[in-house]
Amino acid sequence: MRPTEISLAAYCGSCCRKMGTFGLSRKPDQSWKDIRKIAKLTGSIILGGCLFATYELLTLKKLLSFDTQVVQQEKLKSYIYLQTVSLDPSEYQGITYQVRKELHRAARKILETNAKIFRRPFDDRFSSFDAEEHESALWLLLKRSQSKDKMVRIQAVQELASNRYWRDYQYRTAAQTSDQRTTIGLARSKDVDLRFFLPPHLAPKPKDGCCLEEELRLLLAALPQTGLDQSVQYFTSLALRESSQTIAAQKGGLWCFGGNGLPYCESLSIVPAKTVELFSLQALVEHSKVPNHSDQIESHGGLQLLQKLYQLRKDSAKIQRSIIHIIGNMALDERLHSSISRAGWVSVLAEMMKSPRVMESSHAARALANLDRETVPEKYPDGVYLLHPQHRTNQPIKADVLFVHGLLGAAFKTWRQQDIEQSAAEKEVDAEEDYSECWPKTWLASDCPVLRIISVEYDTHLSDWKTKCPVESYRESIAYRSTELLKKLKAAGVGDRPLIWLSHSMGGLLVKKMLLDASKDPEMDSIVNNTRGIVFYSVPHHGSRLAEYSVNVRFLFFPSVEVKELSKDSPALKALNDDFVSFAKDKNFPVLSFAETLPTQVGRMLRIHIVPVESADLGIGELIPVEVSHLNICKPKNKDSFLYQHTLKFIQDTLAKDLGN
Repeated sequence: MRPTEISLAAYCGSCCRKMGTFGLSRKPDQSWKDIRKIAKLTGSIILGGCLFATYELLTLKKLLSFDTQVVQQEKLKSYIYLQTVSLDPSEYQGITYQVRKELHRAARKILETNAKIFRRPFDDRFSSFDAEEHESALWLLLKRSQSKDKMVRIQAVQELASNRYWRDYQYRTAAQTSDQRTTIGLARSKDVDLRFFLPPHLAPKPKDGCCLEEELRLLLAALPQTGLDQSVQYFTSLALRESSQTIAAQKGGLWCFGGNGLPYCESLSIVPAKTVELFSLQALVEHSKVPNHSDQIESHGGLQLLQKLYQLRKDSAKIQRSIIHIIGNMALDERLHSSISRAGWVSVLAEMMKSPRVMESSHAARALANLDRETVPEKYPDGVYLLHPQHRTNQPIKADVLFVHGLLGAAFKTWRQQDIEQSAAEKEVDAEEDYSECWPKTWLASDCPVLRIISVEYDTHLSDWKTKCPVESYRESIAYRSTELLKKLKAAGVGDRPLIWLSHSMGGLLVKKMLLDASKDPEMDSIVNNTRGIVFYSVPHHGSRLAEYSVNVRFLFFPSVEVKELSKDSPALKALNDDFVSFAKDKNFPVLSFAETLPTQVGRMLRIHIVPVESADLGIGELIPVEVSHLNICKPKNKDSFLYQHTLKFIQDTLAKDLGN
């Protein structure tokens, strides 16, 4: 019985007893009045109790209510990362106690600081907050990193990354409380501590014993199969077909696709798992170049699947680069940034940025630059790589330098330091000097830190013998590549600053074509107007002997479209050169040309002088013959070599006014 009911019964019993005792002396009307009073009193008691209970419930609900947007952050705070330690008493005395103590302290500080700091204004000096100074600073910086003021956010991230005295649990706490924008900013900070990032959460194991290769095949099969670019369709069908080991085992010999040199298999009875994965990844690279296909990759769990493959193939730099290539393409779509971050890719990219290999670090730098909408206004499309600055910097960028490779070249390997045959003694002497895998990234960035240095990459083929996309031939023409690259460079902000072009071999022909095409397009006019100078390394302005040689021995060396365009009797080549010389004279472009004087070894038996001095002579500007081969004309021996120093002087002199020198 409830308390109100007990009181009511007691009250009624008392009245009845009174009525029984004094019933003869009381009037009936008076008794009914008493009963009405009792009923009225009882109703008040019951109603009052209900109102009080309702008030208590509403108050409790109000106290327990919270912003649902905080749920995801609170989930992340439900665990604290600790470094792996041994609990063996022989190795650590009292380690269990120390870990427990550190955990308790960390949890207590999180609660205290959240309560006392995060609700205070930025200018509060925490006079009443009982915490160590560096702990207050951490939480203040974390709060400022989420400020509405962009400059406050950027400065806070910079201070977070530059501090080298945070404790381990503070790094872990920051990793769990930082928002997406802050995490990306930290990843693009130089020498950042990797403890700022949460490790990626791997997807659960597939059901029904589905292997990783099968998951990749299912992902590809789920992507659009009709209405595709012919190249995308070709690579997708190739990957789906070759993922079948039965069919693949019937194909002996060396296979590759797209002219990229990806090995297939050589007289193997079964297809290696890595090879099947490479085929699938190449197809995904092509799909990721199509914006709405990136959406499909994400919606079908592609980000998690690629994360699993990345972690599994730590021993394969090629597979990992292909995966980051895909992530960099998907990062061009800002709608996918949250999904990319949630899948754990920011921590992976931050780690890859620290790689000593220029290819790995540059792939990661491109992906992070596309994710960083806070400080990077430009976007870097497929094949456009940012060599400097790859990290956030306070240094103002005053000009751009753009590198364009030639036949069989690449964005990085074309511009490496020259390989020199040395004796053991000479190697030991030179061991102290670091070898440069890409001198624009190391030497030029060091000598001219105010430059933005970009290198482009596009597929080129020396011969048609290799297996490749059958529709690729029309894309190999200089005219097509010019249109394609101009769009990409415009998206990357090329033309917004003073610009110098550096090109090797066929890349110089492409540069000439791009400048001519840009001069005819009002939207590209800024690229022409901001061009300050051009450097040509053995560019065959008047054709190459390589084309003549391939025609004479066609059974050995079937020329591709690019090689055919290099022949001396090519009308297109002559028209391009005549038009450009007239155009360059009109614009008064400073031009520096280097010419090779040594033959180049092609294969084991052939030595060819690919670009003679007379062909490398544009007819305007300075021409300098150098005693090197065609491949080494753009690869200086060291930083003090004539090739590099003269190139550096040309850049500095040409940009003197723009750089304020």
